[in-house]
Formats: sequence, structure tokens, C-alpha cells
Amino acid sequence: MSDITEQALEALTQAFAAVPEVRAVVVAGSQTARNTDAASDIDLYVYGMQETPLPARQAIAAALAERPELDNRYWEPGDEWLDRATGLHVDIMYRTCGWIEEQLARILERHEAWVGYSTCFWHNVLVSRILFDRDGWFTALQAHARQPYPEPLRGAVVAKNHPILRETHSSYLYQITSAAARQDRVSLNHRSAALLASYFDILFAINRLPHPGEKRLLALAQQHCPAQPEAMVAHVEALLTAAGGDGSGVLPAVHALLDGLDALLRAEGLLP
Repeated sequence: MSDITEQALEALTQAFAAVPEVRAVVVAGSQTARNTDAASDIDLYVYGMQETPLPARQAIAAALAERPELDNRYWEPGDEWLDRATGLHVDIMYRTCGWIEEQLARILERHEAWVGYSTCFWHNVLVSRILFDRDGWFTALQAHARQPYPEPLRGAVVAKNHPILRETHSSYLYQITSAAARQDRVSLNHRSAALLASYFDILFAINRLPHPGEKRLLALAQQHCPAQPEAMVAHVEALLTAAGGDGSGVLPAVHALLDGLDALLRAEGLLP
């Protein structure tokens, strides 16, 4: 990380460590994935037995923030601001210890998949850099997370995501076909994006890798997945191009993309 980022992190860590309810502070996202750019945020995760009290967060923002947005509830509970000293964009998410423990149990013990992004929270814990760990709780959590990809989970991700690609009555293929027929470009983009979310969820599971999240997926798959569908990049780009237009050519693009995935699944023994 750059000196300016470290400066901002040091101030944030000291501020949150002084809050008794805070058990751990970690940084993740692009700052720990070695794929930062000029637009990269500081993604800070603050853990406690309960959510960090709002008055303490307001005091920290008063000391460190420009243009603070406090208590956002659009996704995870969080605050966002520009760091007054460095100008960096800071995105803080507040999690309870029990909540993240349950996410890891869902993945690593019960082997439950989602539609898209099944293992993102596991990946988030694995790549987090610990800034403050009051009693060693996060260190132990991260050690528990460092385990091989469970084979039952691998099968569960495929079983959850593969049928809805083009096999079921409500599949993404069916929805994309309908959107193309009515030249509904918004729906085309929406359903194509959902199809790609399940496609990459399956691809990372095939390779026994936790899902890295929604950013730079194609580049990360190229870099980290030894097992890839033939012509994966060309097929993904073809679908994106077709879905961004009037819909002509989108169905052949979907079939070419999914044919490649199915061939890989068969080769891995994950598809009859």
C-alpha cells in the first residue's frame, strides 16, 4: 500500500480501537488484492459483538471526515466519507462477530450455495489484513477460514447455479430470449449480468477458489483459474457486446458461453 493509504489506515485504526465495543478492525477489497488503481477505496471492516454505536462513529467522523455519510443501510450497515488528511475515499462496514461466523459456517460446514457470489464472504475473510484485533478473535477466525475448498460445496454451487442458466422454465436463457424478442435493452443487460454472476460462481467453484467479488472478474478468472472454458474471454466479450445492443446475436453468444462451461464441467466430472 502507498504511504498515503497507510497514513489514513493508521488514523482510522487508532480511532476505532479506542471504542470499547470494537473487537477487530481489518482492511480488505482492492487494497489487499494488489489490484489498486487511482479510484480504489479504503474498504474497512469493523467487527464487534454488536454493531459499533452510532455516537462513537459520529465522533470519529467529526475528527477525520469530509462530507461524511453516516449510517447508510443500503447494503451492509456502514459509513462513507473522504479522509480529511489524504482525500482518500473511505468505505466502512460494520459487522457483528456472530454474523460473519454464521457466513463461514454456511459455506465451510453446511456447504450451502447461493445464486451467484456463493463464497464471497469467505474470500473477504481470507484476504483481510488485520489492523486491530483486541483479543485475537479475528486471527482465529481467519485461521479457521484457511482450509481447502470443501468438495460438497463445490458440487452445491454447481447444483444451485447451473440449472438456472438455461435448463429451467425460468432460466436466464428464457428471460434473455424474451427480452431480445421485445427489444427490451434494460432487461437484456439485467438478465445477462445475472447469468454471468452464476457463470463465474460456478467457474471459481470448479477451480476450488473462493469467489473474489464483483470487480475485475474476467481478469481474475484468467489469472487464477487453471481450469477455464475454451475461448472464455471471447465468449464473455461477445455476450457483453450483444447484450449492450439491440439483442441481435445475444442468443448464439449465450449458447457459445454456456457450451464452453458445460464442456469444462463434464471434464471435471461435475455434469452428467
